[in-house]
Amino acid sequence: MESVSGKGSAFSSFNALNNDPDSAECAELMRNMAKLFRHVVDRCDDEQIEKYDEVLCQLAELVEAEARADVAQLLAPLSRAPGSVVIKLAHDEIEVAAPLLEFSSVLSDDDLIEIVRELSNDHRFAIAGRSPVTDRVGSEIVKRADTRTVLRLVGNKDAQIGDETGTGLLARAVNDKSIAASIGGRKDVDWRQIHAKLSEAGKRALKSLAEAKVPVDEDSLAEAQSVVLNRARNEAGFNATEWKVAWGQVKAMADRRQFNLSALERFCRFGYGHHVASALAILLRIKPEVLVKWLATQDTGALIVAVRAMNFKPELFQRVFSSLPWREKILPEDAGLAVKKYDSLSQKDAHDIFEMWRSHSFAKKGSPERQQTVNVA
Repeated sequence: MESVSGKGSAFSSFNALNNDPDSAECAELMRNMAKLFRHVVDRCDDEQIEKYDEVLCQLAELVEAEARADVAQLLAPLSRAPGSVVIKLAHDEIEVAAPLLEFSSVLSDDDLIEIVRELSNDHRFAIAGRSPVTDRVGSEIVKRADTRTVLRLVGNKDAQIGDETGTGLLARAVNDKSIAASIGGRKDVDWRQIHAKLSEAGKRALKSLAEAKVPVDEDSLAEAQSVVLNRARNEAGFNATEWKVAWGQVKAMADRRQFNLSALERFCRFGYGHHVASALAILLRIKPEVLVKWLATQDTGALIVAVRAMNFKPELFQRVFSSLPWREKILPEDAGLAVKKYDSLSQKDAHDIFEMWRSHSFAKKGSPERQQTVNVA
């Protein structure tokens, strides 16, 4: 398909405009390229997506805000989109950025935190309505946003209010009655536990909560703890929706040349299990469904060999192993045994085993691994 590969009329038209760009023609071309991308994204490989990314970024410099806003609207629902242009448009004026900030799953927590810190309250307001808003992102919003935005965050049932966001909200509630009143509606939050972690100055927020009639009785507390426990259990195992989002975000980072071992370590530090798994698939250059199969079958042996072939330090392997979505399904003794096996396996032996597995997989007619190109030496 010529238009998918970057050799068709859309790319040729762009090249023809390079010498004497016309804003109207560029705007129409940018819209058409974004529409085309939506239709063919499922059939695009990384190189093809990179080509779309490059051209859309260049066109964004040549067109008016109306065209950029139209393209942002087209890209916002996609779970896989060109990473650089999404970031570029998400940092644009709010009329352009809003749909991406509110709906694009391609934007990672780090991307959102950067925008919260650097851009306007309108940008923060859009982010506060996302589904979901993680505790890390919510905490930054509470630190920097105006009351209107904080109230939207609290009213967003898909906003996770954990220790970071919760302590910030309680501190702000001391001096803001509207915030104190709004958090009373979040019965899914264990306010007592969060309150216990506040400084003495922050604990004055409890008085504001009482005045706002926030439910902190034993029945409400038990209900809140149950909700939190169930949420933690649900997040512990593999989740197809979370996997799709994580895969899109990590691939977008790779598009922008921002994915490296530091990113993997950051995913481990914050317990982003699906992102850790996606990162491993990219580093190993294997199809994502292979990694998913390892997780689904709890194939710790395959993981040990694959990661040892990349010669990770034992400490990093331990962090990776304990961060993956299977973390609550693997027994502690099995985790300890995996670390011991990793320590005892040489990088050369692991590489040889992994290469043997690849050869065997490629030899299978119709194997999903048949077209993989793995280089972990």
